[in-house]
Amino acid sequence: MAKRKLNKNSSHRKAMFRNMLTDFFRHEQIETSLIKAKELRPQAEKLITTARNNELNARRKVHKVIRDKEVVKKLFDEIAPQYTDRPGGYTKILKMYPRRGDASERAIIKLVE
Repeated sequence: MAKRKLNKNSSHRKAMFRNMLTDFFRHEQIETSLIKAKELRPQAEKLITTARNNELNARRKVHKVIRDKEVVKKLFDEIAPQYTDRPGGYTKILKMYPRRGDASERAIIKLVE
């Protein structure tokens, strides 16, 4: 599957998704554009799957993407243990109203309870 470029170069895109993932795990939901939410979902689910394996190597892999220690601790101690019996599908995307200025589709991506 080809990834969307979102009209940004690769370093900007990588930094943007790192920041979005950090905020997503900090607040357990974020509001963004629908396309960014669809691109964020597989990355977030891979990190949760990695965090379910609570070992040092898994922490190092997650810490490469999420550089905030409190957020990594929250991911491993609070978020990942909720999904030990669930095989996947940790997030859901809720479509919202279009943005008023440019009518881009908005969405909320949140963790499934």
